[in-house]
Amino acid sequence: MTSTQITQKERLEGKTARRSGALARRRILRDWLFILPQFLLFVLLTIVPFIVAIPILFTDMASFTDPTVAPVGMRNFTALFTDPSVQADYFPALRRTLIFVVLNYMTVYLFGLTLALLMFEVGFRGGFFTIIYLPLMVSGLAVGYMAVMLFSRETGTANLLLRQLGLIQNPIDIYSPEGTAFILPLLVGWRYAGYNMAIFLSGLLSIPNETIEASIVDGANYWQRLWKVYFPQMWPSFILATTMCLIGSFAVFDELVAMGALYVNPEAKLLSILFFTYGFQVNRLAMGMTLAVITFVPLVILGVFLQRLQRKLQY
Repeated sequence: MTSTQITQKERLEGKTARRSGALARRRILRDWLFILPQFLLFVLLTIVPFIVAIPILFTDMASFTDPTVAPVGMRNFTALFTDPSVQADYFPALRRTLIFVVLNYMTVYLFGLTLALLMFEVGFRGGFFTIIYLPLMVSGLAVGYMAVMLFSRETGTANLLLRQLGLIQNPIDIYSPEGTAFILPLLVGWRYAGYNMAIFLSGLLSIPNETIEASIVDGANYWQRLWKVYFPQMWPSFILATTMCLIGSFAVFDELVAMGALYVNPEAKLLSILFFTYGFQVNRLAMGMTLAVITFVPLVILGVFLQRLQRKLQY
């Protein structure tokens, strides 16, 4: 090969490399333009407020209009272990929240996984998928008020129907500890059934058809296919659903307001309501923000662990 041919080959390779680099830069720019609106909203509405709130954690700020703000050091952080009034508010709310997390996690599989399996096996399409997603389009406040009307002691449709069928003797009181603990997870689980169904359905659709067909040829029944074929390949979806359930359970708010958590129903006073109450009703803004951060940090650690586990178990 002559020197001229070598030079031409190097030029051609250089042009190809430059063209590939330009295409890669265009893809990166396109991806950034695609995520930029959501990224800006996340930074402006989440990251910036969090950074601004950090100095407030070490003060006695009562409200955003408090003219006399004094530094208190770590007192807000130690109050959870030394202040009886804070303990009397926080730990019962934490207990109710954890109970709700467990029950809500059960509804994720009761509604979401069941519907996903129906969609995958039976093959419902179009209108059915839309119907399942419709509750997510309704605001949580409206859904909460619907539940209050359905379970009204005197005129609630659900109570009247259950009594007519002989399933209950006395009407379910949505404001009682048992009523709130039972109805709230069902309410939230029903509302997010379509969202959870989509998570599980994506995991089912990622299973190679050859694997399923081979198990059928080997004589595996449906339950064996579930436990030996489907579920082992759906671990990433299970972990994602777990992460989203944890985040959503601690962030639920609108449904609680509709169920009277701010005034008439202390059993619906979960941690999200407690933080709001401290910040905007009892003038303990700094204390409420500190309790939110104390709760937030373990959730972040657990979320990072679940994310790494998801990557590790990626099939």
